[in-house]
Amino acid sequence: MKKIISLAVLTAVMAGCTDLSTTDTSTVNGYAADGFGEETLITTDESLNNTYLLAPAPKYYVGSAYKVEDVQYIPVEDLTYNQTGIAGIIPSELNGTKTSNGEVFNMDQMVATSKTLPLPTIARVTNLDNGQSVVVRVNNRGPFVNTRIMDLSPAAAQRIGMNGQTKVQVQVLADESIAVKNATIGATTTTQTTHTVQPVETTTTTVVTTTTAPDATATAPVITAGEYSVQLAAFYAQDSADALAARMKKYGDAVVIQEGDMFKVRIINLDASQARSVIDALRSNEGMAPGLLRNGRWINADSI
Repeated sequence: MKKIISLAVLTAVMAGCTDLSTTDTSTVNGYAADGFGEETLITTDESLNNTYLLAPAPKYYVGSAYKVEDVQYIPVEDLTYNQTGIAGIIPSELNGTKTSNGEVFNMDQMVATSKTLPLPTIARVTNLDNGQSVVVRVNNRGPFVNTRIMDLSPAAAQRIGMNGQTKVQVQVLADESIAVKNATIGATTTTQTTHTVQPVETTTTTVVTTTTAPDATATAPVITAGEYSVQLAAFYAQDSADALAARMKKYGDAVVIQEGDMFKVRIINLDASQARSVIDALRSNEGMAPGLLRNGRWINADSI
């Protein structure tokens, strides 16, 4: 069981860190996002900066698999994330635009982007050229280029002496990330179940079209299984996967499949036309970028 530390403790732990915020629905230097809602998270009291890092977001957003220049990325909850790579700076032109979880990007706040981390996530970013570090709130997807693992707001970049692309270490702060997730989704416990989920790719059930929401208690008639599966997301926490699968039942036979330590949410047993319809509906209605499998092998989602 993981601990949720109090905001008072966080104030001491993360002293010196400032705000957060957000970005986008446009495309600037490889940025694009699917913002949700209109809420802007703003604090006018500099003494509340650490509290602001843990403020609830309009939406807790993980998202589904997507590709950047033919490289596939699968967003997941990963509290052990600790990677090094190149970071850039979010263009100031994006100031005031919405981010993927519905916040509003403020270039003066301590925020960043990630291709795979849940939004919001709290992370420490260290400039490996000078050893300076900053705690940021990751609240947007990006950068949408394969040469960088993260982009920082101009303010966060300045805090650690970045003048351009720089090699950094990005480490998720687990307790703080759990706290901001729970604040966003209203969770009262961080206990994660560890039940085994049996693979169910061979289960044969009716696929529901995007215009029909089936009764969750109804028994679906058995039909011949289709060869396509649409993957919506992958999680390390089973409860998060179960919650998404339950919400996605309206699009078809949404199931949770355990592969190693990960719980993957897929809509299974689709033929080509059904898979195309589901992908289009998820993009349009949910702002997702789903992945596509044919007989268990990844293929381009736009190939059908």
